[in-house]
Amino acid sequence: MVTTDELTTRLSTLSLTSVAQCAHPAISNPAEWKEALGQSAGIPQSFELCKTLVFKPKTAKTATPIPVVVIARDETETNSAALGKKFNLKELRLAADDLLREFFGLDKNSLSPLALTKDNFSRCQVVLDSSIAGASAPLALHASSPDATIFLSGKDIVAYLTSLETADARLHVVDFAALKAEATATASGVGPATKSASAKKPEDAKIEGAVQIAIGVKKELDFPTWYTNVLVKAEMIDYYSVSGCYILKPWSFSIWEQIQRWFDSKIKELDVENAYFPMFVSNKVLEREKDHIEGFAPEVAWVTRAGSTDLEEPIAIRPTSETVMYPYYAKWIQSHRDLPLKLNQWNSVVRWEFKNPQPFLRTREFLWQEGHTAHLTRAEADKEVLDILELYRRVYEELLAVPVIPGIKSEKEKFAGGLYTTTVEGFVPTSGRGIQGATSHCLGQNFSKMFNISVEDPNISPADRAKLTDPEAGKAYVWQNSWGLSTRSIGVMVMVHGDNQGLVLPPRVANVQVIVVPVGVTAKTTDEMRAKISNACADVVKTLKQGVPIRLEIGPLDLEKSSTLSVRRDTNTKAPLALADLQKTVPALLDTIQTDMFDRAKQAYDQHLKVVRSWADFTPALEQKCAVVIPWCETEACEDAIKDKSAKEAAEQADERAPSAGAKSLCIPFDQARWGELEKGAKCVGCGGEAKQWTMFGRSY
Repeated sequence: MVTTDELTTRLSTLSLTSVAQCAHPAISNPAEWKEALGQSAGIPQSFELCKTLVFKPKTAKTATPIPVVVIARDETETNSAALGKKFNLKELRLAADDLLREFFGLDKNSLSPLALTKDNFSRCQVVLDSSIAGASAPLALHASSPDATIFLSGKDIVAYLTSLETADARLHVVDFAALKAEATATASGVGPATKSASAKKPEDAKIEGAVQIAIGVKKELDFPTWYTNVLVKAEMIDYYSVSGCYILKPWSFSIWEQIQRWFDSKIKELDVENAYFPMFVSNKVLEREKDHIEGFAPEVAWVTRAGSTDLEEPIAIRPTSETVMYPYYAKWIQSHRDLPLKLNQWNSVVRWEFKNPQPFLRTREFLWQEGHTAHLTRAEADKEVLDILELYRRVYEELLAVPVIPGIKSEKEKFAGGLYTTTVEGFVPTSGRGIQGATSHCLGQNFSKMFNISVEDPNISPADRAKLTDPEAGKAYVWQNSWGLSTRSIGVMVMVHGDNQGLVLPPRVANVQVIVVPVGVTAKTTDEMRAKISNACADVVKTLKQGVPIRLEIGPLDLEKSSTLSVRRDTNTKAPLALADLQKTVPALLDTIQTDMFDRAKQAYDQHLKVVRSWADFTPALEQKCAVVIPWCETEACEDAIKDKSAKEAAEQADERAPSAGAKSLCIPFDQARWGELEKGAKCVGCGGEAKQWTMFGRSY
């Protein structure tokens, strides 16, 4: 963090001088800041607060966001919608702390114009309130800390910012009062962009009375905020100081443990054993399989120094473990009797390339299991690929109550360096996006040839082997598989089942399945009893946020009837249960909840999966938050064209809040009969060529 002295030195190089400086207790909002300054000595008699807001515009998933930094007097109304319209930016939203730390190394309570430097100015779009230059009173700026303030004149702030300009990065000065007037005129029908009087005002996502409930926004109106609020309020995660990394708190980690226990027991029935390999891999080993490493190259994190000493050779942190494990498979597999070799490891991997992390879905470090097996024949490998995929389907459908569609990935979307990739594809109806649940890959013999994992072919007799002049001719390269399931599964579950009250957990993965609540406060209830009931209710509020499947209420009237009132978290349905029968009725009710949650999710998935036979219906289906099933030719050129064309059409016809990404292939479903046999001569929806199979396309995470 930059100190106040360092900021002063930076200003002095530009012949700029601070009006005053002071230290004070750390603040978390403007009101606290103003109060803290009012109690500080040595500050100007009159001053104004200077606010620095950072907005993140909507960008393509693969694009690097360009933050919009707004510097304004605290009293200035900075309308983000009007600002976005002025600069042709979509969906300006206040940036999350991880983006602030990534670009500026600071949180929102430490930001000021002085956080901008020559290094980051060109990577931002900086907007300055035009009234700052003429401000008569000094302006208070955070001195790169929530507990220190530096005072500058408006003219010096302008001078500092203009010193950072380059030919390609200019300071944008905006008259926010005029911008507001223009926006008001437009909304009133006076301006040139007058909309139809019948245009419906977008519904506010904020839930009235939100201080009394768990989440505060509606899932269907502000899904990204809803999702992160659920995870934080339900104590599933906490944010970490490194961007893209998150702390899994016990409530979410217990779900991962449930998945671990179930899946681990099933793969052991398939004779898979657990092992652990180091997280580091040398550059030399990593680059042995060119196609594979090219697929991961942008995401690889490298260790280049130990203390202050540069390493002779950079060491990679595994993005996956093929190149870590396979040199040792070559060492351990010397005969066909050593096959099959089936190892699994529960570990974490690091993938660093992306700029827009989302908890559980896209994180720079994540937990997963990765299985790596070697077989003598392709038939054995093919069978295992599907056996594992079936287990993945069961994890989602039987444990998490999330429906998935098993299928095979296109050549473009398959695992880098593999022969083919199978997948279970989920879908999030609220966002209209597909999500890859887990994958099981057949690697073929590509890696075994690269790492020389081979045995003497047992099908060649000793007599025939003696006649061979080329030692390579008698070799049989093993067939390999790899397969993985990660903590992404938890995020999918939250997105599919959660509601406007918060988290909803399927009973089979809920750490707590039932809670008991005392009820029935009357005028005769003693103060001591009232306190006990109040404390119990506070505990219930906390537990309800965490998605517990059943609440049992017991009060005086219930005791008279020897019953309890059950309340389901998933539907809020209430029903009395006899106390004497609870050992039978509660497990049965939990099973019913599990089944009902899956059935509702399956119905929603089916309703959002549309058969499309004409391109005219393709993009409109995406706009309706659906995935599509189309006759497809399976060519990569067509796949690329579909993505590009659907993205362009969506941009032309959608409003500012519509998803802008094009559709990609999600999978070629195994159950082709679900949509009927493709008639002879069926045409590909994308290019008009000969269609081969029904294929799912859609926007995706």
